[in-house]
Amino acid sequence: MQLKPPMTMMDFFRKSEGTWFSQRTVHHFDTTAEQSGDSNIIIEVLDKNDTRIIKVCEEQNIHQDLPVGGASFLWQDNLDDPNPNPNWAAILVDIPDQEDQTRGRFLRNKGYVEGIPVVCQYNFSPDGVLTIITEYEKNQGMERCWFITDDFRVRVSTVKMMNGVNLMGYCSERRCVSPEMLEKMAQKYFL
Repeated sequence: MQLKPPMTMMDFFRKSEGTWFSQRTVHHFDTTAEQSGDSNIIIEVLDKNDTRIIKVCEEQNIHQDLPVGGASFLWQDNLDDPNPNPNWAAILVDIPDQEDQTRGRFLRNKGYVEGIPVVCQYNFSPDGVLTIITEYEKNQGMERCWFITDDFRVRVSTVKMMNGVNLMGYCSERRCVSPEMLEKMAQKYFL
């Protein structure tokens, strides 16, 4: 079966919904230290009328008619921890371009590089690679993300400081399959 990549941000959020196991490596160019680790990302698609979307729009003075929806992202070190840390969470609000839905902007209540509200620009290339550019006061973040299969995706990111590229990160992410999904797959393919 051929992969059909998402070509709008809401399709990307829908394709990403669920829990993902993320393995990352971060290279810091201003030091010799590298970081690597594992975490889980929990993604929930949000309707445009969700109170979290409305709150982000109000905080950033964006008219409520512009968003088409959004997503909640939660990061946690381990799924055994029942409550993800709310400090490692973000709400993203999608505002696509009116004439070309493969590009647009989204609001974040909290940026990745700096923990402040930000507006990101995004676009999808014809092959489905998502590029996100985030401008901060003194930094610029750029991330590219694409699906290899429906249940495996890759993210590559860089952070540019005023004096040049400061860090580069690579993540490979696998969708976590719930016991219910495993049972359905077993019924379909093995019984």
